[in-house]
Amino acid sequence: MIDQKAQELGRLLGQSEEYKALLRASERLREDATCRQLLADVERIAQDIERAAHEGREPAKDQVERYDRALQGVQSHQVYQQVVAAQANFEKLMAKVNARIYEGLKQGAASPIITLG
Repeated sequence: MIDQKAQELGRLLGQSEEYKALLRASERLREDATCRQLLADVERIAQDIERAAHEGREPAKDQVERYDRALQGVQSHQVYQQVVAAQANFEKLMAKVNARIYEGLKQGAASPIITLG
């Protein structure tokens, strides 16, 4: 019974406007070479900074500045902003769903009657 309800919930979430918007935004990101390159640059610089930290070194000032510029560049890109907004909206939906599940758990735990349907 729980598996069926979970699958139904997943199906309904997959049909939600929030999830569809997230899929569309993610697809636009995959299609946008400029935005993908900006993200790759941020990731590469972040890895360099992390490597320096693991080696016990302070990252170079120019490295940190390059990271900040790269991050600002990607954050100002419209496609990236759409992905972030879509993710935030979907996360809000999931938070509501999780809150409702938690309410159900509390009610179920408090009930002396066992129901499976």
